[in-house]
Amino acid sequence: MKKNDLIKLFSLLALTAVAYLPTFRWMIDRWSVKDTYYSHGFLVPFISAFIIWQKREELSKLIIKPASSGWLLFSLGLLIHALSTAFRVSFSSGFSLIITLAGLILITLGKDFLKKLAFPVCFLISMIPLPLAFIASMSFRLKIFAAQVSAALMNKIGVATIREGSVLRTMHATLMVEDPCSGIRSLVALISLGALAAYFSNLTKTKKAILFASSVPIAVGTNIIRITALGLVSEIYGEKYAAGVFHDTMGVLVFVLAFLGLMLVHKILE
Repeated sequence: MKKNDLIKLFSLLALTAVAYLPTFRWMIDRWSVKDTYYSHGFLVPFISAFIIWQKREELSKLIIKPASSGWLLFSLGLLIHALSTAFRVSFSSGFSLIITLAGLILITLGKDFLKKLAFPVCFLISMIPLPLAFIASMSFRLKIFAAQVSAALMNKIGVATIREGSVLRTMHATLMVEDPCSGIRSLVALISLGALAAYFSNLTKTKKAILFASSVPIAVGTNIIRITALGLVSEIYGEKYAAGVFHDTMGVLVFVLAFLGLMLVHKILE
């Protein structure tokens, strides 16, 4: 890369970094807050950087052909960011960063580089927290659905269970499915993991899409298993056991089960 190309690249990167400082602060705040659904956000930029580093040999063989069309994307991204900042809509500002970066790559490196860097750039979307209103709505729907299915499963097993909203009542116990147990945390994390699993697999594009899409039902299904297990333990051994070590253990186990489920789907698709 020529000296002038480097100067242009780092100048635009510096401009972008300064312009998006408020957005970066917002994202870090959302990643750090208690009971966040986006604690994995801290890892995402490093994962993208690692993927780019892995491609260093392929990238070194490409010829730099700056595309002027990149200015349109770059300007569009900054415009969306400016409007989002003015109206205090942080989510759209975060999303505009992807557009801005795509434009920056076109301006300084060209279309071939953008094709090679498409995944690590798009993967950054997984670090952008969704609007709180959307999260609240999804969390509510997920916990009601999980409670419905868990109640049905427990009744099938032979444990008489009545569902009242997101509350499961058995003969000797009451289990409330609250927002942290809705499964949205594992859903958000597993979608990101599913994207990585699909990218690094040697599957066809169609099978990659199936593997990625499978992360949603797997996340929802493993959370239902967790709630059902908590309900059974509450009924058999008492609520204090379900709310103690077993509850925390199941919180970790649900991620393990989801990961194994994703690997099983990958194996089947192979």
